[in-house]
Amino acid sequence: MSFESLGLSEALLRATREQGYEEPSPIQAQAIPAVLSGGDVMAAAQTGTGKTAGFTLPLLQRLAELPRRGKGVRALVLAPTRELAAQVGESVGRYGRYQSVKSAVIFGGVKINPQIRQLRDGVDVLVATPGRLMDLYQQGAVRFDALDILVLDEADRMLDMGFIRDIRKILALLPKQRQNLLFSATFSADIRKLAEGLLNQPVQIEVAPRNTTAEKVRQTIYPVDQSRKTALLSRLVHDNDWQQVLVFTRTKHGANRLSQKLERDGITAAAIHGNKSQNARTRALSHFKQGEIRVLVATDIAARGLDIKQLPQVVNFELPNVPEDYVHRIGRTGRAGESGHAVSLVSADEGKLLSGIEKLIKQDLPREVVDGFEPSVALVTKAGNDQGRGGQGGRRDASSPSRNNRPRRRGGRGRSGGAARGNGASASASHS
Repeated sequence: MSFESLGLSEALLRATREQGYEEPSPIQAQAIPAVLSGGDVMAAAQTGTGKTAGFTLPLLQRLAELPRRGKGVRALVLAPTRELAAQVGESVGRYGRYQSVKSAVIFGGVKINPQIRQLRDGVDVLVATPGRLMDLYQQGAVRFDALDILVLDEADRMLDMGFIRDIRKILALLPKQRQNLLFSATFSADIRKLAEGLLNQPVQIEVAPRNTTAEKVRQTIYPVDQSRKTALLSRLVHDNDWQQVLVFTRTKHGANRLSQKLERDGITAAAIHGNKSQNARTRALSHFKQGEIRVLVATDIAARGLDIKQLPQVVNFELPNVPEDYVHRIGRTGRAGESGHAVSLVSADEGKLLSGIEKLIKQDLPREVVDGFEPSVALVTKAGNDQGRGGQGGRRDASSPSRNNRPRRRGGRGRSGGAARGNGASASASHS
């Protein structure tokens, strides 16, 4: 299948070709025609499958075809985080470059007056986080009377972050006659409840089984004592010559502390989280993408919506408290047909968290012990099994003197993770 067969205009096809995309991803192949039909759409796809382009491309075409009804916003995209809003805004700019489309991206954490000036003459596409949008509306800076299309992007995360009240307030301000598009990582019960009050007989699209991990992501568990996680991470980065690693921590303080320790180990690193200014977050992400820093340490909310092409490694420095967040985290790698490696450094006290993740994704994740970092306490899962669960079948007892019963070990330079780099698969628009 080609983008030409989906009914997109020549202006959009030209912009897509210039981005190097040849074939639509599965979500794009289904979502683009559905959105072009003019009806409501409810779509679920795992992170990294190209859903941003799945609604951006047909949205731009719909705006080119629909008559303008006034000076206000014509299409509103609500996103949960600043980073995701910026990513969607970039997508609108890239794909709309051959159309006369005026767009704006607004979010909190920066001065509001420049945003007010930007909206003064109206925009075609407004990408916004809910809180800042309500602030601007209350100041009379934005109008919705000309709105044709509403998009809720990462709707599941918006609910998780407590935006439901703001979303309902915004919905009450919009014209009743409009096209609604809801995109989410999953179709949870809460998402379906939201959809019932928002969507009118929507086309439902689900391109991946619920809560599955990306097929091309190799996943590895490294049992290690909590106190030695930083040293093990430094070893893995140095020995495997990892040049671009996204590392997840549970807390903002933990992200700061880890990035500082890595710097002391001679590894360029930076942290992004909610307490960082928007300028600091943007600068850190830019340096990471350009290869000026090797390790970007992030909390879950700060990393949501990050679009980093061909990211080879993701590391869970600490397992998330919510198993679904593991799926979102490792979805940062293995995008658009590229291969990726997801590493989790797991201490004995995280056994229950690991059990929850394995139950969710219906996989037994392989364990590898690095020489010199053998844990002093075995990693025991909820079912009472120890750290020796191996990828080739059966649990292995790390404390047993029998070679056949030991967990898989890594000791040599460059032996773990080197194959995680992209495999040069054919390009698609899945990065957007």
